[in-house]
Amino acid sequence: MRKNNWAGNYRYRASKVHSPISLEQVQEIVSRAPELRVLGSGHSFTAIVDAKELLSLERMPTELSIDRAAGTVSFGAQLSYGELAQALEDEGMALANLASLPQICVAGAVATATHGSGDGNGNLATSVAALELVTSDGEVRSASRDDEDFNGLVVSLGALGVVTRLTLDIEPGYEVRQRAFDGLAWDTLLAHFEEITSSGYSVSVFTLWDEAPGGVWVKTIVNGAPESLGDDLFGAVAARAQQHMIAGVDPDNCTPQLDSPGPWSQRLPHFRMAFTPSSGEEIQSEYHVPRRHAVAALEAVRARARIIRPLLLVSEIRTVAADDLWLSPQYQQDTVAIHFTWRREQAAVERVLVEVEAALAPFEPRPHWGKLFLADAQTLAPRYPRLDDFIALLARSDGRSAFTNAWLRTHLLGGG
Repeated sequence: MRKNNWAGNYRYRASKVHSPISLEQVQEIVSRAPELRVLGSGHSFTAIVDAKELLSLERMPTELSIDRAAGTVSFGAQLSYGELAQALEDEGMALANLASLPQICVAGAVATATHGSGDGNGNLATSVAALELVTSDGEVRSASRDDEDFNGLVVSLGALGVVTRLTLDIEPGYEVRQRAFDGLAWDTLLAHFEEITSSGYSVSVFTLWDEAPGGVWVKTIVNGAPESLGDDLFGAVAARAQQHMIAGVDPDNCTPQLDSPGPWSQRLPHFRMAFTPSSGEEIQSEYHVPRRHAVAALEAVRARARIIRPLLLVSEIRTVAADDLWLSPQYQQDTVAIHFTWRREQAAVERVLVEVEAALAPFEPRPHWGKLFLADAQTLAPRYPRLDDFIALLARSDGRSAFTNAWLRTHLLGGG
């Protein structure tokens, strides 16, 4: 098993890693472990998944089942989005949205409210219709949207138990066009933010925060959409060659961007399944601010461009729709996601994050749970109206705190 996370900036301290092959083995392991966390694809950047013992579901059976009448797919939670997408594509079905990376584990993405983009698209956890998890006493609990605690169970940061099975909403397969545009001026972005983010089904703006113009990647569903966006998007010009959002990185790693239609699974992610995602050796941070504060928040970050730029590989700005999941950054608010891909220089990045979080503080940002941030539980608690309800649910689900590690106490529960 891996000893480091995907980015290589964190080394797991666990003394034991379990690899069960059956639900019964998961139950036995969980009921005995003093402190346990689940290791997914490793695409987190902190100690959020670390514990005295780790559990990997990689050897568990997939048991994928599609219910066309219900419009759902059920499967073992260890699947990656790339694997799930291929299985759905083979059956002519699809998910409503995907994250940038198809390599990430579905269960881990759901538990941390990982997202794609789109004014009308919720984060990936909003597609969960039901789940199965093993609680710290070794019991199996199943829950669906009819359950009173369901909105607390879905985005749980792994604190409530080992999620072994998920059921997601699906829909008939569809095609998407993706087109990259270069040369978007900052003044134009701020003046036309709403029009730009609504110009496609999924829109990403890339920037280095300085005076250099940025880029926009627009993903449009083919059915019912214009044949092409044209060559101009608020002054940004359509790219004539495949691009990577990070300068100097091979663009072949990315999904096609030259307006050719293709399956949803080969256009909605930024990166192709067969290639190394993003830049590899990096650190990521991300903050979600209420949509109504979008322009002010972007201006506040841009005012720190001088200290941000030396450590930055690229930033991405996206939009995500509101939901009712208790620990979701989108809980009852549409958000703008401000993402940073940093050079892998941990101490220097943390110093810059002090300034970034101070700049965003007036807008009460909610961080992406799986990425690097500094805010502690005392700072974050007022930003999550249902946190007390989640803590009560945690007490009922895990009375012996088997899934509570130091990171959770520091950043969510208090007493860290």
